Amino acid sequence: MRISNRQEAQTDTHGMKLNFRWLVVLGFCLLEISVRAAQLTVGDAVPSISANDQHGEEFVFTNGVQFLLVAMERASGTSANHKLAEQGAGFLESRRAVYIMDIHTMPFVARLFALPKMRKYPQRIVLVETAGMLAWVPVQPGRVTVLALTSEGRIQKISYWNPDSEPVAGFLQ
Repeated sequence: MRISNRQEAQTDTHGMKLNFRWLVVLGFCLLEISVRAAQLTVGDAVPSISANDQHGEEFVFTNGVQFLLVAMERASGTSANHKLAEQGAGFLESRRAVYIMDIHTMPFVARLFALPKMRKYPQRIVLVETAGMLAWVPVQPGRVTVLALTSEGRIQKISYWNPDSEPVAGFLQ
């Protein structure tokens, strides 16, 4: 039985589509593995962080910070802002804690409205505007990552705070 050129072309096209699909799937799997591999774990040193807070003042991560609270999502970050504001001025500083929000995906127009609101909060909010700067932070959806650090800036413990249902004080001990 002889296969015509048209049948061969259809078979080749079908095979190429399958190969392309598999390459796309493989690419996404490798990307997911590399992102997960980049996330730090207990014992790892926290990389350098340099960003401005909501008042435009520069923040540079140094050893001596005991806790990093990192909000990677808008909803959990907004909830955390409210809960931390309820604790009053000086709450984070007294616990040697720093609160960081990843806002790199926030559109410019939204920033025009969000930043004046953020300036009213009593706590310092370090605003990361660069994509990938916090790619090393382990994340759980709907939660703020809390990193307990050693005096040398290494991760001692990783917790996930739900600001909608949990008090923050228990995470900063």
